[in-house]
Amino acid sequence: MSSAGDQAFDLYWSFRSPYSYLLLPRVADLVATHSVSCNVRIVYPIAVRQADFFQKVDPLWVFYLMKDTYRTAEFLGLPYRWPLPDPVYMDPATRLYPPEQPHIHRLSQLGVAAAEAGHGLAFIREVSHTIWSGTVDNWHEGDHLAQAAARAGLDLAALDAAIAADPDHYHDAIEANQDAQRLAGHYGVPLMALDGEPFFGQDRFDQLVWRLRQKGLTAR
Repeated sequence: MSSAGDQAFDLYWSFRSPYSYLLLPRVADLVATHSVSCNVRIVYPIAVRQADFFQKVDPLWVFYLMKDTYRTAEFLGLPYRWPLPDPVYMDPATRLYPPEQPHIHRLSQLGVAAAEAGHGLAFIREVSHTIWSGTVDNWHEGDHLAQAAARAGLDLAALDAAIAADPDHYHDAIEANQDAQRLAGHYGVPLMALDGEPFFGQDRFDQLVWRLRQKGLTAR
């Protein structure tokens, strides 16, 4: 829980981003041990916002992404494997991402609901671990997500019911987060924003902490 004197930063975050997953333990530790709070703001991944992104990007971009994420996970001592299934479906024939994306849409709306319930950071950490750690196949089946939600102090059925009762609210919240993300200074994730200053990428976390200390960050 944060106190009235805490600093706060926004975290623009996607369930399909490996770097977003790799960042979270450091953010969670920072919030747990220092006078700062994190406002989780869920956005859709670039593949959903721009369906032809990977059709246009240089193949070396994807090659490097795969090599770098596995190396970064090893460096950080985190379990990691590309999810089975991928939260975002790509048509292998066209390399395009169809509009119907049930996994990422549901995950993103759940993330918004969890943040509104005051458990956003715990929820995205538990769910992203389930998806990205390689410890679970078919993370979307059975009770994997329900168990992750429970570890974050939430009831998955209650979150799903809230979304079903007012789907437009959660759609609009994600759109608003995406608009705010661009105003904060970048379009990618993870993006941390502090007092109008953007810090893009998991490798800018230490700079965020450095800036927070300049602004008076203290241990709890």
